[in-house]
Parts: sequence; C-alpha cells; structure tokens
Amino acid sequence: MSDGGFRALGVRPQVVDALAERGIESPFPIQQLVLPDAIAGSDVLAKSPTGSGKTIAFGLAVVERTRPGGRASALVLVPTRELAAQVADELRAPAAAAGLRVEAIYGGVPLGRQARQARDAEILVATPGRLQDLAERRLLSLAQVEILVLDEADRMLDMGFRPQVDAIARRLPRTRQTMFFSATLDGEVGDLARAYTNNPCRFEAAPPRGDGEGVVVDHAFVPVTAADKLEVLIEHLSGAEGLALVFVRTKRGADRLASRLSERGVRTAALHGDMPQARRERTLDAFRSGRMPTLVATELAARGLDLVEITTVINFDPPADDTSYLHRVGRTGRAGRGGAGVTLVLPEQQADVSRVAARVGRRAEFERAGLRPARPKLVYTSRRGRRSRW
Repeated sequence: MSDGGFRALGVRPQVVDALAERGIESPFPIQQLVLPDAIAGSDVLAKSPTGSGKTIAFGLAVVERTRPGGRASALVLVPTRELAAQVADELRAPAAAAGLRVEAIYGGVPLGRQARQARDAEILVATPGRLQDLAERRLLSLAQVEILVLDEADRMLDMGFRPQVDAIARRLPRTRQTMFFSATLDGEVGDLARAYTNNPCRFEAAPPRGDGEGVVVDHAFVPVTAADKLEVLIEHLSGAEGLALVFVRTKRGADRLASRLSERGVRTAALHGDMPQARRERTLDAFRSGRMPTLVATELAARGLDLVEITTVINFDPPADDTSYLHRVGRTGRAGRGGAGVTLVLPEQQADVSRVAARVGRRAEFERAGLRPARPKLVYTSRRGRRSRW
C-alpha cells in the first residue's frame, strides 16, 4: 500500500474524508492500479472480479473528473436495477463531498419522475434498457457525457444488452473517456472494448485477501439426494453467521424453496425478476437489515448484491458454468472478510459440477467431498483415431 492511501492516488482531501467516514481508508489493489491513469483521463480496461473493489475504483475517477453543473457528464452502465441502485448508493457520499449528484436509472419506476431527477444529476448509473427508453423519448440528453463506464460488461452482454449499449454509445460524444470493468476481457467483451476505447490502459487484479494467508472464501461441494437436499440446506443455514444467499435456477423454484424454508421456521424471502419493483426493494431492505437473513434468488435477480454481511452462498441448484460459479460465490468474502461457498450436488449432477469445479481451480475440494471427477469429454476423433479431450 502507498503510505498516502487514496490521497496519494490523486483523490481530493474532502473525498478521502468522506470515504474514511464510511470506514474506507486503504485502497484495494484494483484501486491502486486504476486510479492514477483513470484520474488522468486515460481509457481503462480492467479485468476485475466481483468483490475486488472496482466500484470505488471507477467511482473515484468519475468523481475527480466530473465538474458540478447540473448536467449529466458521467454515465455508468450496469446490467441490473439492483446493481444500479447499489452502485449509486456507494457513489453518493464521495460525490456529495465533491458537490456532485448521483441518480440511478432503471425500470419499474415512473419514467417522468426518473427523467426529472436525472436531469439535475452530474453522474448517472443506469441499466441499458431504461436509459435507451428515456433517450428515445427525448426525456434525457446524453450529448454532454464525457465519461462512460461499463460495469460488469461481460454480464451485460450475456443478458443481451449489446444492441442497447451500441445505441447508447452512438448518442455519446465521440471524444470521451471510456472505462470497462469485467470479470473477463475475452471474446465479445474484448471486441466491444476495442471498439469503444482509444489506447486504453489495461489492468488485472484479484479479489482482496483477508489476512494474506489464503483465499477469503472456503469452497465446499456437498453430495445430496433428492430426499435429503432440503434438510442439508437447512443444516447449512442454521450454522451460518450473517446473511445467507441461496441460488436456484428458476423464478418458480425461488418462490417454492422460500415457502418450504419458511414452513420449517427459516426466516426467508425470495427474489426474482417477476416481482414488482416496490416488492423487490422491500425484500432487499429486509435482507440487508437482517430481518430476513436468508434470501433465495435466481442468478439474474441477485446481480448487484454487494453486501459485506453476506457470509454464506449456497448453490441449491448448481451453476451452469464456471463464470456463473465465480459470480455467485463472489457475493461473499467481500472487503477482505471471510465467507463460504457451498454447492449441493445430486448424483446426476456430479459430472457437470466436476468440470465446473476443475475449471475454477476447485477440483481438490470437489474430490475431498468424496465426489468422483468426470472423465474428459470427447470432442472429436480424427481419422487416425487420435482423440481430443478437455
């Protein structure tokens, strides 16, 4: 760490004081890497996983480079409304210290009211769909945006927002600063980054490690059967300290599991995309406050949950791939605190989960549970009979 902390990275004293009031005094690695170049105005490509401190990294750069004036000059695009609300909340204190206003733009609330609030803000945090809707209706101008940030760009593309992102980018001035933050910078994300950035600085940082002795999150794979799966889940929840986030595959599954847990005396709420916005916000407030310490959610609905109080993540339904696994388990172990990521594995799921575990470097934990690793898949057989496997 630099002896000067955030101040040595170019952050003004009043903003540093605002961070300190929230208990943020020492920069994480991604913040140390990004801030000097970002504050200087360079384009940025940052490979930065969930929990690494990326919001403060791009947020402080935006605050330092934005001038008060009551017009939108900085835009942060995020994939979900939960993440939009959370990023906006995290940026409000440092922004206020610099005389700036932050507004979140997402679906589920009246367009007119949102447009009026956004017109007076210098920093907008928005989901692509709602922002494009406002722009097409000419309720909000993006003509003076000088800074564009894409947060969790990989997930934004996975969710099919590329057309909206492209349309929004066409509305922005060609001369601007652009920053990409993503768990990966390969494939389509890399193509998008190259199209929208100019000679960018590229950075990569791992999540912060708590005491420096090893990874923050303990990973476990637990063999279950259809008959005992619920009991095993309740057993893990009863031993959890802090908040617990349980992932399921479908919206109906979230409601059904939350109901079954509630019947067993577990204070539980469900979160998924079919819920009205007001109910979603009430559910999240109950979870954050600890009134409902267990949240059963679909992966999409849980995007943007960034609470250091989440100590346990349980995959009741295993993730489909390694990227989903990292995003899910990345909801715990925040800000250097400990956490646990538990995946329940039915017999017929062992092969697929084994491959995911191997790709995220957790094969040892998988085998330690007495689960059998899958054989490599046969990809093709050449004419000479030589097999290619992965």
